Amino acid sequence: MQRAYYHASIAAFLEHDENLIMGALAVAHTHALEELQKAAWQQQIRILKQQLSGLQRGYLLFEVAIPRMGKRADAIVLLDDAVFVLEFKVGSRAYDQAALDQVLDYALDLKNFHAGSHSVRILPLLIATQAPPHQNELHAFTDGLYRTLLANATQIAECLHLGTAVMSGPIINVVAWLQAGYQPTPTIIEAAQALYKGHRVMDITRSDAGAVNLSITGACIDGIIDKAKARGTKAICFVTGVPGAGKTLAGLNIASERTKIDAQEHAVFLSGNGPLVEVLREALARDKVKDAKQQGRGLGKKQAVSEVQSFIQNIHHFRDEALRHSGPPIEKVTVFDEAQRAWSAQQASKFMQQKRGQVDFFMSEPEFLVEVMDRHSDWCTVVCLIGGGQEINTGEAGLEEWLRAFESRFADWDIYYSRRIREDRNYLKDDAAVARLDALQAEPLDDLHLAVSVRSFRAEKLAAFIQAVLDARLAEARSIYSTYLQAVYPLYITRELEVAKTWLRQQARGSERCGLVASSGAHRLKPLGLNIRDKIDASVWFLNDRNDVRSSYYLEDVATEFDIQGLELDWVGVAWDADFWLQNGHWQFRKFVGTRWQQCNTADSRRYLLNAYRVLLTRARQGMVLFIPTGSATDITRLPEFYNEVYEFFRAIGIPELE
Repeated sequence: MQRAYYHASIAAFLEHDENLIMGALAVAHTHALEELQKAAWQQQIRILKQQLSGLQRGYLLFEVAIPRMGKRADAIVLLDDAVFVLEFKVGSRAYDQAALDQVLDYALDLKNFHAGSHSVRILPLLIATQAPPHQNELHAFTDGLYRTLLANATQIAECLHLGTAVMSGPIINVVAWLQAGYQPTPTIIEAAQALYKGHRVMDITRSDAGAVNLSITGACIDGIIDKAKARGTKAICFVTGVPGAGKTLAGLNIASERTKIDAQEHAVFLSGNGPLVEVLREALARDKVKDAKQQGRGLGKKQAVSEVQSFIQNIHHFRDEALRHSGPPIEKVTVFDEAQRAWSAQQASKFMQQKRGQVDFFMSEPEFLVEVMDRHSDWCTVVCLIGGGQEINTGEAGLEEWLRAFESRFADWDIYYSRRIREDRNYLKDDAAVARLDALQAEPLDDLHLAVSVRSFRAEKLAAFIQAVLDARLAEARSIYSTYLQAVYPLYITRELEVAKTWLRQQARGSERCGLVASSGAHRLKPLGLNIRDKIDASVWFLNDRNDVRSSYYLEDVATEFDIQGLELDWVGVAWDADFWLQNGHWQFRKFVGTRWQQCNTADSRRYLLNAYRVLLTRARQGMVLFIPTGSATDITRLPEFYNEVYEFFRAIGIPELE
């Protein structure tokens, strides 16, 4: 992706003929050039030539790539020690909120992901050309980003002068800034939108050599598919990754890229995670309607939803279609997201008999899904994306259930797996499970493991820290926190819900999202105004703006692990309850039944609860606050001792308390 369509010193820009600049922009623009875009560029060039006249310093870039978002900023001005990000709204008479969020998002993207912009001042500037004059004042955030300046077509020079009047660092080295690395980490929603539009995963994600990155894993999966296709064989591969490593992104990318390579493969991304499918489909549909509107053509929401359904499908619909027909599916490549959540034979049989009338169904979900793909007479490939320690609901059988499917059937399949599966007991819980893997004579491949979190881009060690917390290993958690997290990843505790909410609102800038989460067993947060029984509408909670009381921004509706698994927020408030509490240094597992707490007696119920908190604690991209209530001495379901040791544990780690 070309960094900028046009860039030159301001002095050179002022000398360059308008037609020369327009020619450079048009040549670099790879899409059909609309008259509206051409007119906007002409206006921007003329305005900037007038407003920058007399400047003999500085550098100007037009149409600058923001890869994470698959978009381009209108212009960037490098002047003295500051980066000005310019967003034009040609002909606009008002500074609307969507435009404010847009330019601030671009500025945040540079601050977070562009190495040359980490330590410089960044000033977003929204230019509504026909708006009334605005009186600006400088307001700096703690990270060197400034509140957005507002200007009409005649105030740009004034804003540049205001921003450079308070120089606090060395003049930007333009050559170094242009050559600086760019390592974006998109949200899964942004990634899905960009991939659906045809962008490549390497264009929108980090590519630093130190990360076991998505491109390497993608190339490994491609090799497995190509080998199966060339030999006319069947293959399955198990891809692992730490929480937030981009397993879903890898899966979406495989489905997208294989469709480009050969549409006859009918590659499909399948997920049994209802909220994830709902949110991604809704996001793609909204984006499609918005793009159509900008292009001057009409597209109804219903039609848009229909068009995106083939890109992301619910695994249960795939299963039900296979029940209706005995022949092979059209898909030759299937990507199963969160494959660890597939049902055991007992759970699948119970559902099929009660809900689908299949009285003679006795297979586990993995066995049935493999059987469906095995109907192909030639080749096929199944890609299973496995999250370690991510089973959160009754009947979710984990990786072991997939291995059982191959014990007595499908002997001609080639099996590949991430070597991490043998090393981490979050994938296979005991030696017997590992022995089951060995008996299949599967081939281990290091490149099938995603080792680096791209969700929590500030703190790659967050997953290791959370694991130490869930193991109640205080010394290890303290060491990881002080060494890797404390300086880069904002993490706080508080005993006041309103304090947590205030902090979250203060952190979320532009379209960054914040929200409250709690476990599905957190029933005694209800007296504090957080009722987990009030089910959220996932697409509304994740996608609607700050003005919608149902959105995550409002911090009224709380999402559970079922709503948020596979998704993420920038800033998360985790509300802790007495279902998971510390007693004498050991975690206690409980469920609320009727009017009282009861111990979780089975290994599976304890594992699901532990994994629920793992999911909740690994959703934040940029920072997190833990709200740990004080409890009530007059309420036996919320006694202070249920919460105090949890609070002291995090204090002992070194996590500061919000005032």
